[in-house]
Amino acid sequence: MATSDITDIIGKIPYRVAFAGGWIDLPFCSEHDPEPPGSMVVAQVEPEFEWMPRCGICSSTRDIAMEIWDGEIPQDRPREELVEELFWAENEDKEDHSGVQDMVGLIYPGISRIDFDYKANGGQFPVHIETCNDPVVARWLSSVLWVVSIQPRPEGYYPLDVKNLDPAWVRRLGQSGADCYDGIVSMDIGKTGASFNECMLCWEALMPGIVRHHTIKRDLLRELAFYQDNYPGAMFSGCGGGYFYVLSDEPVPGGFQVTVRIDAEAA
Repeated sequence: MATSDITDIIGKIPYRVAFAGGWIDLPFCSEHDPEPPGSMVVAQVEPEFEWMPRCGICSSTRDIAMEIWDGEIPQDRPREELVEELFWAENEDKEDHSGVQDMVGLIYPGISRIDFDYKANGGQFPVHIETCNDPVVARWLSSVLWVVSIQPRPEGYYPLDVKNLDPAWVRRLGQSGADCYDGIVSMDIGKTGASFNECMLCWEALMPGIVRHHTIKRDLLRELAFYQDNYPGAMFSGCGGGYFYVLSDEPVPGGFQVTVRIDAEAA
């Protein structure tokens, strides 16, 4: 049957993009934060196309949500309850749990700062979620965020072969998320971009396999440096490649844009 709505093909559940502070949502990282909470930022985006899998876009988590909730996020239950249900649906049989950022991003509309303290819930779930559903902010972020395709994570890739969990760097990671959120809600492209660049420094210092690994054949750091040198800020969508997120007031060659999704009732 012919259709004119892409969600009939890819589903109605939104995606999420994750920015500075990522990995602070994992207890093995947050337990080394000397001044918690540490923060990271996610933004919910409209399902306008199907993102590549294995790219740090939470496609596997979204697939599970589509299955357990029949294709739509329940609107009659507390969001924190849905986050926990989806977390355990994905992680119940896993030895290495994924972080909760994917679940928060899929379930909470708008731009969210997720705060983690290892002393609370063993760092597994956030101590606080601060969400912005201001339509002006959402339109601004949608207008300055450019997405450039890299490639999915290669087969055999594992980012955590080396962990250098120095508390000073973990603190910087968690602070990059707080700075990112402040930059976005104040619509400050310079501050937001600086937080992207800072997060990438933290990732390379803490877990170098995120950006450099024997299974990755491209020089991702050289490409990243190009975007960081020529635009206010840039970072990877996740470990091993995926997409570049580049902040710019002008079009980025090869880049495309997404639409940040908000809760109109909360605006």
